[in-house]
Amino acid sequence: MLKRMRVVLATSNPGKVRELKEGLAPLGWTLFSLADFPLRLPKEEGATFLENALLKAAYVAKATGLPALADDSGLEVYALGGEPGVYSARYGGRATDRERNVYLLERMRHLKGEERRARFVAVLVLAYPDGHAEAYEGSVEGYILEAPRGEGGFGYDPLFYVPEAGKTFAEMTLEEKARHSHRGQALKALLKAYEHGPPPREISKLE
Repeated sequence: MLKRMRVVLATSNPGKVRELKEGLAPLGWTLFSLADFPLRLPKEEGATFLENALLKAAYVAKATGLPALADDSGLEVYALGGEPGVYSARYGGRATDRERNVYLLERMRHLKGEERRARFVAVLVLAYPDGHAEAYEGSVEGYILEAPRGEGGFGYDPLFYVPEAGKTFAEMTLEEKARHSHRGQALKALLKAYEHGPPPREISKLE
């Protein structure tokens, strides 16, 4: 049953697609990406990660007739009042990961030590064509370095240092990142829920 489940990954971010495919592999699902469907995702106008993930997943599920899994995630710097938050992918109106990283470092140039504490948050929403939806969340605490480190990952990965691992996300292998990351934690929750097949809907329903 699990191996017959077909799911569309509702993201156009190649890095997220790679991490989601890696994380979902134990379920044996047949996974599609937006490269398989000529869809343009709706604008992320939600006020929370949950709202944005639900918006994308529900749209793709309805458009394709298949269950759809969407990720909305972002970085929250405590000293900046939670910025960039839901605007992580378009922070400061910057177009590229590198430009957004430079902008964040500029915003934090006077912050030192504990003032550079931050967390990454991820919300996965699995939506079905009939309107049913489920949410799985994860988060990880860390610090924003004063300069990027590492060549891997995407987004703010070169700046986000995880003390427990002694590395930035960009210095980790995919396997290491899956163990430590916010998306990895959310995926673990989803895997646990589906390890014996789809969970009872009265338990998993997203209100």
